[in-house]
Amino acid sequence: MSLPTLLSQHIVRRPQRIALLQHIAEQGSITRAAKSAGLSYKAAWDAIDELNNLAQKPLVERSVGGKGGGGARLSSEGERVLRLYQKLQVVQAQVLETAEEASDLNLLGRLMLRTSARNQLHGKVVAITAQGRNDRIRLELAAGLVIDTQITHDSTLRLELQTGTEVVALIKAGWLELLGMDQQSTPGTNCLQGRIEAIIDAEDGPSEVRISLPNGQTLCALAEPLHLRTLVLDVGKPVQVQFAPSNVLLGTPL
Repeated sequence: MSLPTLLSQHIVRRPQRIALLQHIAEQGSITRAAKSAGLSYKAAWDAIDELNNLAQKPLVERSVGGKGGGGARLSSEGERVLRLYQKLQVVQAQVLETAEEASDLNLLGRLMLRTSARNQLHGKVVAITAQGRNDRIRLELAAGLVIDTQITHDSTLRLELQTGTEVVALIKAGWLELLGMDQQSTPGTNCLQGRIEAIIDAEDGPSEVRISLPNGQTLCALAEPLHLRTLVLDVGKPVQVQFAPSNVLLGTPL
């Protein structure tokens, strides 16, 4: 399957993160690759999560705690994307040479969406069900994982959604609720199972919890340390992630 349009836009818009793939291929370590790319260790992990979530298949295969802070290598899909990035660098140079003035490039930059949502998951619309003035949109993520979102019918029309449309699901970290494996989810909500990959404590406030999903995508949730201790949740343990369909925003390529 071809690379999603949104990932292609990401390559042009945020080249430093895509260039991280080259450093991973050369260094074989997230820590060393981050240093070479001029990113912090956390920023490198964030970049890898975002790239893996936007692609159809994970671009980076990693192991936590390896030599140099975590071993990492490109998957075959990652190697393909890297080759595409290298080709785009040539095209970009040609565009810069032919742009009439700097304002042309600034205009293009403004037309490309950036979002504060921590979780961005590539998916495809597989069903649209009318519910009064709203529509329930069923999305298929990578490897067949399914979630639901609820938006107004006007939004469905404005985004030109139909079965087969590729979208990005946007979910703020604060909208995710962590549940123990023995807890029942709230009826009507999305509930995904995964495994805690990392817990990043903050000096004050909630901890950042990274959850690996079975399809290779990653979610980031916020949770109070007391809540994690109460549920006996720690790195390596299975966990459920619950969120309401109304808390899933949708974005489509321009």
